[in-house]
This record gives sequence, C-alpha cells and structure tokens, in this order.
Amino acid sequence: MRRSIGARLPMPARDIALDVLDGCLGLRPRPAESLFEAHAGLKKLDTRDRAFARLLYMTCLRRMNALDKALSVHVAKTPKSLTLLNVLRLGAAQLLVLGTPAHAAVKETVTLARKRVPHGAKMVNAVLRRLSDDPLENVAETPPWLAASWSDAFGELESRGIESAHGREPPLDLTCPADRDHWARMLDGEPIGTQTIRLKRHGAIPDLPGYEEGAWWVQDAAAAALVPLLGDLRDCRVLDIGAAPGGKTAQLCAAGARVTALESVEKRAGRLRENMTRLHFSPEIVVDDVTRWTAGKPFDAILLDAPCTATGTIRRHPDILRTRRPGDPKRMSRIQRQMIEAALRQLAPGGRFLYAVCSMQPEEGPEQFAWVTSRHHDMRPVPIDPATSGDLPVRLAGTGAMRTSPADLAGRGGMDGFFAALLQRES
Repeated sequence: MRRSIGARLPMPARDIALDVLDGCLGLRPRPAESLFEAHAGLKKLDTRDRAFARLLYMTCLRRMNALDKALSVHVAKTPKSLTLLNVLRLGAAQLLVLGTPAHAAVKETVTLARKRVPHGAKMVNAVLRRLSDDPLENVAETPPWLAASWSDAFGELESRGIESAHGREPPLDLTCPADRDHWARMLDGEPIGTQTIRLKRHGAIPDLPGYEEGAWWVQDAAAAALVPLLGDLRDCRVLDIGAAPGGKTAQLCAAGARVTALESVEKRAGRLRENMTRLHFSPEIVVDDVTRWTAGKPFDAILLDAPCTATGTIRRHPDILRTRRPGDPKRMSRIQRQMIEAALRQLAPGGRFLYAVCSMQPEEGPEQFAWVTSRHHDMRPVPIDPATSGDLPVRLAGTGAMRTSPADLAGRGGMDGFFAALLQRES
C-alpha cells in the first residue's frame, strides 16, 4: 500500500512545485534546485510543507516519462500550455507515486489549476478522476543519446545500473573531518569513505546536531573523495577554482592548506562566505574569472572542479535528464579547456593539479585528461591510490585518473559519478 503523502497540506507547496517545473522545463531552463531555493514563497512554508513541495517537483522530474504516458491515455492531445501540462503531472505524481488520497490530490490540483490555468481546470478534474486507479508503468527516463553514451563508454551492465540509481531518492551525505564517530552517533548516521556520514532519515538540515557548531557540511561521498587525492596539504598554497558552495574549500582548509577560493559569480561567492563562516574557516575568497585573474605567485596545488553537464549527479538533480542536449558535452569541453589552460599558468614547478568533473561523459573526462597530457609535456600523471577513498568503490581509469559511478554502492544508497585526473608539473 502506498504511503499517504500531502493529503492536508496548504496550496503554497503545490504552487512552488509548479513554479519550479515551469522554470526548469521552459524555453530558458534554470536548475530546479536553484529555482526552489530562491523562491520567495518558501518563507511561507514550514519544514513539512517545504519538504513536500520539493518531493512533488522531484517526483515529477524523476518519473516524467512514466507520468506523461499515464496521462496520455486520458488526454487526446498534449496541452500546448506548459503550465497546464505541469499541473497534470503534479496531480498524477500525487495519485500514482506518492499515494496522496485521491479526493485530496484531485481537489487540491484542480484548485491549483483554477488559480494558474483557469481554462484547463475542467480538463484537470476530468483527467485526474479517470487516472486515479491506473497503474504507473516503468518506462525509460533517460534520453536515448545519453543512455547510448554510457553504454558505449562503460558497457550495458553499468549503464543499466546508472539508470536504475537515478530512480531513487539519495540519502544525505555530510563531510565530517573531525570526531566523525561521535557525530555519526549523534546523527544516527553511517560512516562511509574516510570523512562522510550518511543519513537515510533526517529533518531540516539547520536543525541537525552539529550544524551550529560547524562540525560538518553537506557533500556527496564521491565529491568528498577528491581532495584527499592531493596528498599532504599542510601549509601548502592551494587554489580552489569554482569553489562555491564550499565543500571542497572546507576540506582543503581542514587539511591545513592556505586556500584561495576563486568563484566567478558574486551570488555564489556570498553563499561560499556564509558556509565558511559557519564552519570557522578563513580562506581567501576572490570573485573573478579564472581566465582573467592571476594571483601573481604560483600555487603548490590547484583544484579545478570544472563546470560540466553534471550527468553524474542526476540522482540528486533529475532535471538534468530533461534539459541536457547531445551537443552539451562538447560545448562544455571547450569551456573546460580554457579553464585548464588558465589554471596551469598558475601552477608552480613540482605542483599538483587535480581536474574533476561530476560528469559521466567521455568528452569531459578521459578525453580532457588525454588532451592535457598531449599538450603539456611537463605535466605527468600521478598514480592514484584507491585507499585514499576508504571503503568507497572507485574505478581507476588509467595512470593518474579515477572515476566513481552511480551504479556502485547501490545497497548503501549509491553515490554520484565523478571523473578525476591528478597530474604533477616537473620541477
């Protein structure tokens, strides 16, 4: 029996979920998480309603193809209005996935339609009443071009595992560099990797033990496995490029590095500052573009967590399934190469360079690694020791490179997909 969710929640939660869907699926898509966190209506919601709003839009994005197929049985022609279509999806998600009682799901969704798309309210009422007893089929949610790219790169078995992982809500991972066992007990969490505490149940993040103290920060276990690859960083000058929201910056600071955190967007830099203040770290924070900015003195180590298609994070950001296009990996690879070149201009002799992307696409990972080594003959791959990741499954991708896969750690909640390459400049 499906669990009853959202039976007696006020309308603002559904309004916000609709705004997020309209914004991330419109002509100029924006990330769903950014739309949600910036929504003015969040101030009107308590913790429970906020969680429901997020659950609503995330469910629609995860199961959109299945929901659309179920709706198509009762809708002769797909509505031209994106808002009307998204209202139908929200109603279908409540009925077919979340187990909201039919009378509540239909009533509240029709009320939403009357407010936002009055001309479609009667259709919404009729469709949802017919839909309530239908089963939801399992259909492919991954775009064919994306699934084919994974099958070609990793094989059919891993590709299926990746797609399966994207259908599940991931747990919350916290990076805790000190007293991890103590905070794991306080949080009722599972220690994994070398610094991560995994929570499968939790309330509002600011209400969790250790938040006010700055004992931990939110960061996927796979992302937390990157900084340790750089080795001993005590008293090293380290440049963190694309630093916000600050998970890797915090790791570098906790490791004893003297950190310059470079972020090109002021709003993101503001969030970075807030996080560093809570965590009691004091990196130098610079707002500028790496292709223009120079420190004037080379760094001992540089971490470039490059902007990418983020196809390794679909389990947390299912809107990526709906917004990425076949040409995006190649387009992003050009931006990444500009940033790599700019970063290497600031690396000292003997310095280490860690390139990372949360992408599963070869154009953004292995192909970039090969490009760097072919172009910069003074950069040598550094062998990676999987033991730096603790009990996390990492896959070596040749000397100096590793990757993580969403297909792994399925029984313990999964992990994001990353590619990382570690190189050292000759002295």
